[in-house]
Amino acid sequence: MENKIEIYKAPDQETEIKVQFEEETVWLTQAQMVELFDSSKANISEHISHIYNDKELTKTATVRKFRTVQKEGSRQVTRERDHYNLDMIISVGYRVNSKRGVQFRQWATARLKEFLVQGYAINRERLTQKQQEVEYLKTGIRIISRAIENAADEQNREVFQLFSKGLALLDDYDHEKMDTSGKTRKPTVYPSYQDYMDLIQNMYSDFKSDVFAQPKDDSFKSSIGQIRQTFSGRDVYPSIEEKAANLLYFVTKNHSFVDGNKRIAAACFLFFLQKNKALLQTGGNPVLDNYTLAALTLYIASSKPEEADAVKRLIISILNRSR
Repeated sequence: MENKIEIYKAPDQETEIKVQFEEETVWLTQAQMVELFDSSKANISEHISHIYNDKELTKTATVRKFRTVQKEGSRQVTRERDHYNLDMIISVGYRVNSKRGVQFRQWATARLKEFLVQGYAINRERLTQKQQEVEYLKTGIRIISRAIENAADEQNREVFQLFSKGLALLDDYDHEKMDTSGKTRKPTVYPSYQDYMDLIQNMYSDFKSDVFAQPKDDSFKSSIGQIRQTFSGRDVYPSIEEKAANLLYFVTKNHSFVDGNKRIAAACFLFFLQKNKALLQTGGNPVLDNYTLAALTLYIASSKPEEADAVKRLIISILNRSR
């Protein structure tokens, strides 16, 4: 190994250790640690043994053999020697009892404080930047709100209102303020398994294929049944919006059919809302347009299991704010 760096210089400016640099760490032989900590070979060897016996570190992770060249008499001799990485060097440094060991600990502690302060400064800078980005977003929403108030043309006002709601929704999503519960709480109409299967059967004319809607197992019954769950006599999903969001999620994710799972899930979602008189807004427009429905279904399909709550909250929030 030819790469050498200075790892440590004592306050007396006399000690300077050159070490191997490999695999993003530094390496010292036992003899170099003896020099670094102004200790004895037996003492350093004892500390290394204790570190391994205490399982503080493992040999496989901390020891490597490197070739070293040294002069023996008039000859240059190449030998393979054990080298210990920075983890071991620091562990020994905090155990060895010598003046040089104290100096090393003071040096190492100062470096640690320096990194902690730098890390704090960097994180504080990132937080400030994030807060600035949030303020930009809020400013954009305020600007659009003012534009809505000042818009003379009714059509333009409606366009601005549409985008304002979208920006507000993105802002809430960014700050984890999605709705956790739905607004519509009333006796629920639960379509039967056969009702759903009749709906799916009617889809054949549009999506007919040899494998479309062919069941793989009985999990579809489970998907439509889960939204009816109760606990201590109360619905697990109290609102129509929560039931609909979970229905769309379960049918999409359970992959109950050989083909068409996303299309079937979206159709069942709309069917459930329709049966519960929650599909249309007061003015008669659907609570979701075609593209939003497709986007939400694809969003569920590509999501990870640990993201389930965030996905459902987004659906609930969209349904809540579409009324």
